[in-house]
Parts: sequence; C-alpha cells; structure tokens
Amino acid sequence: MAGDRVRLVPDDRGGVTVLVDGAPQSHVHPGDPHLLAFEYVAHLALVLRTLTPPPPAPLAVTHVGGAAMTLARWVEATRPGSPQVVLEPDSALTELVRRELPLPRRHRIRVRPVAGEPGTAALRDASADAVVVDAFAGGRVPAGLVTREYLADVARVLRPGGTLLMNLTDEPGLRWVSRVVATVATVATVATAGAEGASYGAPVLLATGEVLKGRRFGNVVLAATRVGGAPLDVAALAREVAREALPTGLRRGADVTRMARSARPLTAADPQPSPAPPGDAWRRT
Repeated sequence: MAGDRVRLVPDDRGGVTVLVDGAPQSHVHPGDPHLLAFEYVAHLALVLRTLTPPPPAPLAVTHVGGAAMTLARWVEATRPGSPQVVLEPDSALTELVRRELPLPRRHRIRVRPVAGEPGTAALRDASADAVVVDAFAGGRVPAGLVTREYLADVARVLRPGGTLLMNLTDEPGLRWVSRVVATVATVATVATAGAEGASYGAPVLLATGEVLKGRRFGNVVLAATRVGGAPLDVAALAREVAREALPTGLRRGADVTRMARSARPLTAADPQPSPAPPGDAWRRT
C-alpha cells in the first residue's frame, strides 16, 4: 500500500512534500505550479525555458520518473497544452498523488505505470522534444538509466535537436558524474532502416556552486541535445543562470570535456548506480 511507504507533508507555504520511504521525492504547491522548491527541479526548468520554440509554445516532454509530477505541472503551466508522457512504475504512488494532489484541468499529461527502460523502449522514434531522466531507487539513480545502451535509446526517442535532461547525484569530486558525461559523449544509436543513427552534442552541467566546487554531496543536472537539429543554446542558458535567484553554477565546454577524459563510460556490461547519499541529514533539495 502506498500509505505504508508514502507521506504527504504540508508546509506553511501551502505546498506539500511527498516522502517515499522517508526520503523527499517531490514538492508540489497545488495552487502554484510555478513554485519549484527543490533546487534541481528549478535547474531542470531553467534549461526547459531556453528550448525552442520559446514559452508559451508547447513541447513534447517525456519524464522518466514521476512521483508528484512537479516538473510536468510546471511545463503545463508555462507551456499550456504540451503533450507529456510520465513513466512512473509506482502505480500506488500515482493513484495517491492523483487523489490528493490532482493534476490541472485540461492537461495532456499521460502517466504510464512502467519503469524507465521498458517504458522508453516502447516510445516512438523522434517523438519527444525533451526527455527528463529523474528517477531514484533507494536514494540512488538506477544503474540501468545511465548506460550507453539506455542513453542511445533515449537519443532514438528524441527529435533531432531534442534535449536530454538528467538529474544526477554525486559525492565531492563528481567521479560518477564524470562517468555519465563520458557515456553521453560515446553514445551513437544503431542506424535502422530509413533512420540515421543519433548522438549527442557536448553536455553542460548545472548545480549549486557548493556541489560544482566539490564541497558537498548533491544534485547535478546534465543537459545535452541530440545532434541533427539546433544545438543547446548555451549563451541563453548562461543568461538564465546569471538571473537565477538560487546560487547556480554552469559548467560547459573544456571544463566538462576534462571531466570525461579519464572517466570510463557506463555500459550494460559495466553499470554503476549513483553513490548512496551520506545519511539521513542529506536532502535532495
């Protein structure tokens, strides 16, 4: 039962934090979808704001991991009518969220009760403008969602110029994130009949300054576009970062390339989940 594992904890702002097995998974304000309390969600939204066409034009977004669907609600609020697919295997959690924190009226958010790998495999080629990978199990990013094979399948689902977004967590030094960066750099989908193979352009990383400088465990957002369309607008992204109220840093270009230089790409034969969070005091906020 979801009630045995899930708690909805209201706060004095009118929002609700969703706890799963004691760990915070989402924060939602039912009356204000623009309020993004978790830093990494604000960083994901920051990238989505820079994508073309600009808001309020709709985008086709696939979310791997849903919980309370905070980002999907934000996309609907800022880009009304966006067709969105949420891959969330915890159907009991989804049922509880739908009942207690209803989605907005006339939305186009479709939740599929399936895990990321099989759910992504069932999606059509070139069907998404953005794919957001934000899924955790036991406080860690599952190993299967960061392999070369899986990210190649995400590239297949993205339209040319479409954007991969990933919420990653790591320890000071960012050695595991470096492996993910190396993996993204080596992705090339196998060309199929009538379709070319796909790869990603150079990724960028967003996080709080403390995380990027290696001072604490925390969240890092990775963004990269599928080659073949307009590349990620890094200049626009830098402007958004400069305007962000949160203490946000942007790592790009040679700084990111150096991270991957000595890192071993993650594959189905050599997978690795993200490091375990350092105890109960840490929160993904």
